[in-house]
Amino acid sequence: MLRHDPPFVAIPCRRHSTTHPKRHSNILNASYVEAIIQAGGAPFLIPLEAGDQVLRALFERADGILLTGGGDIHPRFFGQTSHPSLSDVQPTRDELELTLARWSLEEGKPLLGICRGIQVMNVAAGGSLYQDIASQCPGAGQHDYYRDDSPRDFLAHQVRVEPDSRLARSLGADRLSVNSFHHQALKEVPPLYRVVARAPDGVIEGIEAPDHPFALGVQWHPEELIAGQETARRLFLSFVRACRDSKLGTEQRR
Repeated sequence: MLRHDPPFVAIPCRRHSTTHPKRHSNILNASYVEAIIQAGGAPFLIPLEAGDQVLRALFERADGILLTGGGDIHPRFFGQTSHPSLSDVQPTRDELELTLARWSLEEGKPLLGICRGIQVMNVAAGGSLYQDIASQCPGAGQHDYYRDDSPRDFLAHQVRVEPDSRLARSLGADRLSVNSFHHQALKEVPPLYRVVARAPDGVIEGIEAPDHPFALGVQWHPEELIAGQETARRLFLSFVRACRDSKLGTEQRR
């Protein structure tokens, strides 16, 4: 294998019910795929049908894992009962992504979580979530702009990033405007992570694992901002660079 070959980035799909009552599809927003390709990576998709053996084989083939947005995580995975606002809950997807996140955290494989992905990262390490910001976080601003059918690149609010964090270095900024399409948020954050970004209302917008080569989660959707925002492009470049470093390290050990 040539050293300049692009690193492989695995992206789990989510379930989508088609009009056929007995048929399902694995789908993924193409913006994630495009962002990885533009950053120099080679994405491949993980179907929800992957059992333990296949999932492990795909994980080992990947140089990094990208966890994407989507529906709500089933609250049983963080010890809560269901809130009435929950939607698009897919326990099969939850189990698959939580497994990938735990393997990545335990084995030092680059991991980037986006929106739901940051929440999966938090739950995988023993954290919990606010199941509905509007009803459980008094004083919080609006974060669920998907309900207004806002454009995917609509900049809803600012985020302040800790200047000495990996996230700030990856973005090349410690303040930026972001889009916002979530109604849940991180609540209890386990010691593995450092909270490195917040919205003006205090909602957590970024975490990272300081002792990991690259484990970083953001609550916004940078994949929808790469056309017009340098910070978004830099984030994916940093992630793919970490995947490339992981790939080269693996090749050198062989």
